[in-house]
Amino acid sequence: MTPPTSAIDVTVASRAVTGDVVVLDLAGADGAPLPTWTAGSHIDVLMPEGVVRQYSLCGDPDDDRWRIAVLREADGRGGSRWLADHALVGTALQVVGPRNHFAFETDGGPVLLLAAGIGVTPLWSMAAEAARDGIDYRLRYSGSSRASMALVRELTAAHGDRCSLHVSDEGTRLDLDAAFAEATTGTVAYACGPRRYLEAVEAAAGAHDVPLRVEHFTPVEVDEPVLHDTFEVELAMTGITVEVPPDQSILAAVEEHGVLVLSSCTEGTCGTCETPVLAGEVDHRDSILTPAERERNDVMYVCVSRAACPRLTLDL
Repeated sequence: MTPPTSAIDVTVASRAVTGDVVVLDLAGADGAPLPTWTAGSHIDVLMPEGVVRQYSLCGDPDDDRWRIAVLREADGRGGSRWLADHALVGTALQVVGPRNHFAFETDGGPVLLLAAGIGVTPLWSMAAEAARDGIDYRLRYSGSSRASMALVRELTAAHGDRCSLHVSDEGTRLDLDAAFAEATTGTVAYACGPRRYLEAVEAAAGAHDVPLRVEHFTPVEVDEPVLHDTFEVELAMTGITVEVPPDQSILAAVEEHGVLVLSSCTEGTCGTCETPVLAGEVDHRDSILTPAERERNDVMYVCVSRAACPRLTLDL
């Protein structure tokens, strides 16, 4: 992992706990203004021992503070537990960003926002932007119990009957097929949540031919690589060619040759290692690019994606 550079100093300005979710408001250190951001953006939070984790910014992009919601996962990779336990009011943190690989892009037509669990975080800002711009939108928020659902009071207060809660232990589980069947012509859907939820959303959207964009918090399951053999990667800027064996990532291979590539998750979910593709066909194995973006074949995430041909040329 290569930690991101250009870190921003922030402090925890406020903290609220709902079940296993901790909501943190971050302010610029010493009152410094924070960079502007757009709906769907995320930041990297730098933690002790080199741990870097990504969190979606939630709330209104016009606010002068950044807000993140952290799910404390007992079996997580450590970052969420540290933030949940140690990021108290006044705690100093370093963050990088914001970056946006889940941009809220509409033509002004109706929008369906689908969230499950902590996946509500990027959709909060999309709902705020839709409301501000006068877009016809619906936010459908699913969770196992009301106590486990972050930001419920704020969301219902801000969005009224445009926000509906679907709570499993209250018997109000969302019927995804009905939700997409009710979508009016021109609707675009955005969804974020656990893997199984997103798989069900994708199936329902496909059945009703509704355009859909999703953000994954965990890597998607992928098939066997297109190419099982060693392939070559030409680094156009560096002027060297690197061999990548079947058991090694492009990221690891180029780092062995002293080439710096910013990286973070190493799972194809955060987008830090995005690299321009100059020639060759890519076997995309990330959780970020849409089918149309993959077809363009102009960028790849070198922590997980591979070559679908004997030789790639990258802008490294």
